[in-house]
Amino acid sequence: MHQSLRLLGIGGIGIIRMSGKDTFTILEKIFEPKVKRNIEDIKGYTIKYGNIIENGEIIDEVLVSYFKAPKSYTTENMCEINSHGGNVIVRKILEICLKNGAELAEPGEFTKRAFLNGRIDLLQAESVIDVINAKSEREAKTGIKQLEGILSKQIAEIKQNILDVMVNIEVAIDYPEYDVDDVTNQQIVTMLEKVEDKLVKLEKSFDNGKMIKEGIKTAIIGKPNAGKSSLLNAILKEDRAIVTEYEGTTRDTIEEFVNINGIPLKLIDTAGIRQAKDEVEKIGIKKSKEIAKEADLIIAIFDSTKELTEEDKEILGLIKDKKAIILLNKIDLQSVLKEDDTRLKEASTHIIKMSALNYIGIEELYAEITELFQLNEINLDNEIVITNIRHKNLIAKAIENVKKTKETIKEKMPLDIVAIFIKDILEDLGNITGEVVSEDIINEIFAKFCLGK
Repeated sequence: MHQSLRLLGIGGIGIIRMSGKDTFTILEKIFEPKVKRNIEDIKGYTIKYGNIIENGEIIDEVLVSYFKAPKSYTTENMCEINSHGGNVIVRKILEICLKNGAELAEPGEFTKRAFLNGRIDLLQAESVIDVINAKSEREAKTGIKQLEGILSKQIAEIKQNILDVMVNIEVAIDYPEYDVDDVTNQQIVTMLEKVEDKLVKLEKSFDNGKMIKEGIKTAIIGKPNAGKSSLLNAILKEDRAIVTEYEGTTRDTIEEFVNINGIPLKLIDTAGIRQAKDEVEKIGIKKSKEIAKEADLIIAIFDSTKELTEEDKEILGLIKDKKAIILLNKIDLQSVLKEDDTRLKEASTHIIKMSALNYIGIEELYAEITELFQLNEINLDNEIVITNIRHKNLIAKAIENVKKTKETIKEKMPLDIVAIFIKDILEDLGNITGEVVSEDIINEIFAKFCLGK
């Protein structure tokens, strides 16, 4: 079976990729190199210049990259046709490939083949899409480290810790006359404690991993005209939100991403909180309150030139017992509201004076967020971070099975029963790397990929 790909969108170069045992047979039918050589004489990782031909007519001038099995992305014979990037040309070459025996690739099929052919495990395959979708340098770095197999090696090490003891368990089960249960049980307990420590450390890393991957969901709330949209614009350094002197302009949420110390901050500018004047605004305000409740961080902005109103007090109620930063905006004008106000300090101890319009206080805000989420303590060079919820859930399941196994030993259950629970731990870990994963899960994972990867 052979796959080809068209990349939609006009660019300088278009790439059509084929993979499969008949790749070079198809290529010979459609590609005429300037210097002709037998495929046996062409080395892998080389590029040939020539033309794509159909019925003796030149379709395009191209470069073709050759990748010979098993040294290719999929471990199969592969080629990549680099053509001019116009849609008409790319589509035409794609059609010629299909006419000559190729089949259109499914989303993620090249990476799926790399997994099925054993070049990468499932964990590494999933990291490919993480690298593609990365919104920050830290997320990209995490994806690359997992693609390199750093997490796979940790899982393999944990499995080996288990298998080293499983050998003794099997011996004890097969030769009960030697009565080595007590020794074996002690070995099992020691192993389980070591395995549990490693798994718990991985599970805890998910909090940082989730933050790296999904960002810190940050709701900007405040009364109309307190400066929410001006703050968003100051952070983004461009006028993406509507800024106006009239109250109640933002009636729906505006979402943007910005990086703070390599962590994506998902900023949500919400509708101003006040007594709504119409049904549309009422819906917007209700949505603002819901977003604030679900947010990882709330930035509550107040107009420092005005005294606190009932609406302001309602906002202070929303942020109490949440991770929140209070911004006293418009300090370039005559301030009435002070940072030592008891009502503010009771809601949050993180209070910053700023002028969003004049970009004053932005760096202080970044520093406060960095401290609040301990962003400087996330060191990707020296730690493994879990970013995938599937992996986190399987690790949590493995930890649960470790605890069940310890209980069976405490209850003095026979070794063959203990062995069943230990094998459940191994199965959980095997599901992460794809050794025992079902076809449905494999298909679900690769369906999330883009065409051509």
